[in-house]
Amino acid sequence: MKVLVACEESQTVCKTFREHGHEAWSCDIQECSGGHPEWHICGDVLPLINGDCTFTTMDGHTHTHTGRWDLIIAHPPCTYLTAAGAVRLYAKDHAIKDQDRLAKGFEAARFFREFLNCNCERVAIENPTPMKIFGLPDYDQVVEPWMFGDPWTKRTCLWLKGLPQLEATNPVKPIGYWVGAHGHDKARNGFSKCFRDQKRRSKAFEGMANAMLQWTT
Repeated sequence: MKVLVACEESQTVCKTFREHGHEAWSCDIQECSGGHPEWHICGDVLPLINGDCTFTTMDGHTHTHTGRWDLIIAHPPCTYLTAAGAVRLYAKDHAIKDQDRLAKGFEAARFFREFLNCNCERVAIENPTPMKIFGLPDYDQVVEPWMFGDPWTKRTCLWLKGLPQLEATNPVKPIGYWVGAHGHDKARNGFSKCFRDQKRRSKAFEGMANAMLQWTT
């Protein structure tokens, strides 16, 4: 199966699919930290999502993909979309207090919809719960890392196009919240900088990446 993993610099999902014999490519505007530059496209993913494309990986090799992708898994940026950021957008009287942030939110929502509307029959998009103001469609499933063997609570929404919901593979008892509230993250997670560290907050868990292999059958 030919798989495009969008907005992933960690390569956690990409490597999982590669390990199981699939032709998976990660793409992000950041260079990869997963150790496989030969599988990573550093640049804008939108020119690739409809297939029939040519791209260059970080090792300098050029590749041509003919036809549509068999599967696209996308992790679009959530900074301006997530409901957790409402306090930065709204004043206490519910008025918009940051017009620049609002504009960035609508741009992020437009980027998000590109994946839903792309020329691919099977698409999965992962994000936190979004704010209603940006008009994103209802998500199809909510998953947590503890459902797949990683003992953490981190509410993750999935928008699924042509795909079934994920089945829990190894439910375990969660030991805390992966992303804690400000001032409480160390007590809940054991990570004193988790609240400020965006990469740690958005960590892709290996258990969930393995569960995504359900979409290849």
